Amino acid sequence: MGLPDHMTPAVESRNPNMALPKAQTPWLSWLYLALAIAGGVLPWMANLAFMRDYGSSFDLSLFVSLANANAASQSLSRDLLVGASAVTIWMVVESRRLQMRHLWLVLLSSVTIAFAFAAPLFLCLRERRLAELAREAIASGASELA
Repeated sequence: MGLPDHMTPAVESRNPNMALPKAQTPWLSWLYLALAIAGGVLPWMANLAFMRDYGSSFDLSLFVSLANANAASQSLSRDLLVGASAVTIWMVVESRRLQMRHLWLVLLSSVTIAFAFAAPLFLCLRERRLAELAREAIASGASELA
């Protein structure tokens, strides 16, 4: 008993160890890239304002203290900590599953630029990798027919 066409899974598998996308949306990788840029610029605008207001160096202990100064900031800090931890674990697992390269750059950018930069950057790279795998599957299928 299969699913109706409008409920088919988003992936089709030729190799039991690798799920490949059925359709690609090239605009999605560009959208993720735009979000990565915004996720790098916007937090750093706030970081620069922090350094302007509290000294020219980035005082991490003061930053963490201010990020937990009241219930609202604690909520946002804890939300980011838990969410970023879960997404980082998924990024590592997903990059291994898709055999993505340069994950270390994404993880490094998460702590040096912003998680709001790293997560959409990873999604952009993931979309590009899925497109690459889809092209390889199509080329492989075409060569099998020849």
